[in-house]
Amino acid sequence: MEKLTGSLARDLDAFKKIFFYPKNKDFIIRPVHIKAFDVEGVIIYINGTACINTLTNDIIKPLTEERIIDKTGDITADIIKKITTMKNASKISIIQDATKDMVKGNSILLVEGCLEGISIDTSEFEHRPIDKPEIENVLKGPKESFIESALVNRSLVRKHLKYENLITETIEVGEKGKSDIYMMYVEGIVDPDLLENVRTRIENIRTDFVLSISILEQFIEERSYSLISTVLYTERPDRAAAFLNEGYIVLIMDGASACLVVPVTFWSFFHTAEDQYLRWSYGNFTRFVRLIAIFISMLTPSMYIALTNYHVEMIPSDLAVSIAAARTMIPFPVIVEVLFMEISFELIREAGVRAPATLGNTIGIVGALILGQAAVAANIVSPILVIIVSITGLSSFAVPDISLNFTIRILRFALLIVGGFMGFLGIALLLTVFLIYGISITSFGVPYLSPLAPHYPSSGDTYTRPLTKKQWLRPFNISTLDTIRRKPNGKE
Repeated sequence: MEKLTGSLARDLDAFKKIFFYPKNKDFIIRPVHIKAFDVEGVIIYINGTACINTLTNDIIKPLTEERIIDKTGDITADIIKKITTMKNASKISIIQDATKDMVKGNSILLVEGCLEGISIDTSEFEHRPIDKPEIENVLKGPKESFIESALVNRSLVRKHLKYENLITETIEVGEKGKSDIYMMYVEGIVDPDLLENVRTRIENIRTDFVLSISILEQFIEERSYSLISTVLYTERPDRAAAFLNEGYIVLIMDGASACLVVPVTFWSFFHTAEDQYLRWSYGNFTRFVRLIAIFISMLTPSMYIALTNYHVEMIPSDLAVSIAAARTMIPFPVIVEVLFMEISFELIREAGVRAPATLGNTIGIVGALILGQAAVAANIVSPILVIIVSITGLSSFAVPDISLNFTIRILRFALLIVGGFMGFLGIALLLTVFLIYGISITSFGVPYLSPLAPHYPSSGDTYTRPLTKKQWLRPFNISTLDTIRRKPNGKE
């Protein structure tokens, strides 16, 4: 570690080498005469990360104008306490520590003859204003989402969860480019073992630079090759606050318009923020619709193949005749026909997502209509299959979480293939294996299908939810500390 020498020329040379000055035009050097001590100093910072108004009004102006009557002899201490009066200012003596602070937006004041500099928080990274959620839209509830500023995002969480024991820890990751991971949790509710598990995983990350929260998710997840995600990605501050109140941990970092929630269960992906905002009957109705949509999206194409190939006797006679008549001119087997339509639908979906916003809806609607009509007219697919694929696609849009959506879409292709070769037997076997796998995996030590399987005491907020006033018990699968969210009626 290289220390400051007290010589402005030598210390500046060291900083210039680190930041490749003068090649790096964002490395700014501003000389300043400190009137109170009649000594020369210099302020260094990185352009675009530091607030110029703060530098000018709160640092440079006081340094060049103010005098000190009772000096202590420690120039840096007197500057911090009696001139700049900045709350987030501290002494610093190691050059490498100073450079870490500078890339985070701090400004460094070097004084001639002082072996210590002053690191002052002047960070002001550009970010967009708070906007409506783009992925997790709700009709009834707060209309605000996270943005790319960790400071603003933490403030949004604290606005919803006004707990004095809401803790924010900072963990630095990255060997070359340093990134701060902000770990938020409620002390006294979160499980200490879970907290230590998450902290250890983040501290053990070995990479040059963690670009975003999505990259962080891939570093800390348990099973990188698994079809099931074990980390929740959400852009809603109100949802993050609700998870924190249950004993979960929220991870936030700069440059990401979302946060990560750990650990997770299947119900974390299945639920939406709006479920709690709606009345009991309305919220449960939407959950039933969502559950039906998941099964339709996952099973409809494979069941169609299984029925037409192996279990025709299960289809009503008139419908069987209608299907057979529609397929008389089709030259391909049913499984090829279904695969063609499913892959086409996925191509249209991906094209709609990647195309400019003004063209996305047009590509989705026009592409599906033209493709479906042309395929039927050319006797490549049957009309009933167009209906089946359309219903399957619509159902997949009702799945609330993107990770769960991908899981269902990939599983649908696997079920389609086994249904084409083994019928209902293959579908049943694959679903059984997948269910066993889901029960066996954990997310940071929490069983994926808990508190239902294995069973833990909870308020029963799984595929349905009880009345809000009856949700007084926190789920024991997450934490057994402070398990009473509120006192049940009639109990003390």
